[in-house]
Amino acid sequence: MSQTPPRIMPKPFNAPPQGLWRATPPAIFPPILGLFGLGLGWRNAAKILQAPDWIGEMLLGAISLLYIFALVTYLAKMSRRFSVIFEDAKILPGRAGLSAMSASGFLFAATMVPYSPTFAKAVLTIALFAHAFVAFAIILGMARGPAEQRRVTPVWHLSFVGFIIAPLAAVPLGWTGLSEIIFSTTLPIAGAIWVISAIQFAKSDVPPPLRPLLAIHLAPVALFGIVATLLGYSTLALAFGWIGLTAFAVYLASFRYLTKADFTALWGAFTFPLAAFANLMFSAATFQPTPFRIIGGLELVVATLAIFYIASKIMQLWTKGKLAKATNAATV
Repeated sequence: MSQTPPRIMPKPFNAPPQGLWRATPPAIFPPILGLFGLGLGWRNAAKILQAPDWIGEMLLGAISLLYIFALVTYLAKMSRRFSVIFEDAKILPGRAGLSAMSASGFLFAATMVPYSPTFAKAVLTIALFAHAFVAFAIILGMARGPAEQRRVTPVWHLSFVGFIIAPLAAVPLGWTGLSEIIFSTTLPIAGAIWVISAIQFAKSDVPPPLRPLLAIHLAPVALFGIVATLLGYSTLALAFGWIGLTAFAVYLASFRYLTKADFTALWGAFTFPLAAFANLMFSAATFQPTPFRIIGGLELVVATLAIFYIASKIMQLWTKGKLAKATNAATV
């Protein structure tokens, strides 16, 4: 007597594609950018505050591995369909994530400078081309999308001013001329974004879920101050130090306003400005120790707790498979 073979239920018509890393969300990269900045902050704390060297190096080693893993997962997604990067570039979380992905390459290069300058140069070169391509993909996505997607947002700093992160590795590697070009080119772009954003903010309030993105405005201030220090522009470095300190005080006073909405992946926008500010204080302290040295040390401790909390929450969403859906990441 023959047995009836088990019935195989057909897959639903709208079932998501099966396979590993087909929906890797770009939103995993902003907290990684923040973690890199945090590690570099502890490396600088060893020089300015005599903190133990191993803290920064241990953090940077772990974060480098996390970045490589995250990068592999996104490249695996792109390998199935290269055009998926253009789909992710159409939405705001995707633009922020893609920009942070390539910008993290700059900090990975800065991490590797003391260990292998040759490897750091290779990473920096790849990251420069990658960030330029991401900027192109974002411009293309905005051009093809509706008019409201072309509205200036703080994410524009990441996408179009993010090149200013490159000199953190380029100057120690001896690429001073390139760093000066990046500094002079990105500064007016950042200024235009600040002015347009201020006008938009004066005309209409920012919805609570998008308010964490406002923290990104602090990051270029910090980075221009850090790069000015590396290039020896002492007057500019101190000016950005005081501007950054004033802006940070305003953000602290606006804490409840910025965090009114529930936690989302957009809270990743808090991480890299917090880390960048600590590094700005340490940079300014090379010219004027008081009050930057003390403020930098205190903020670094607070930033460490905040960045690890936000990053762990976002990574948990990713491992549970919720982050891609929450951020509308493209799927292949």
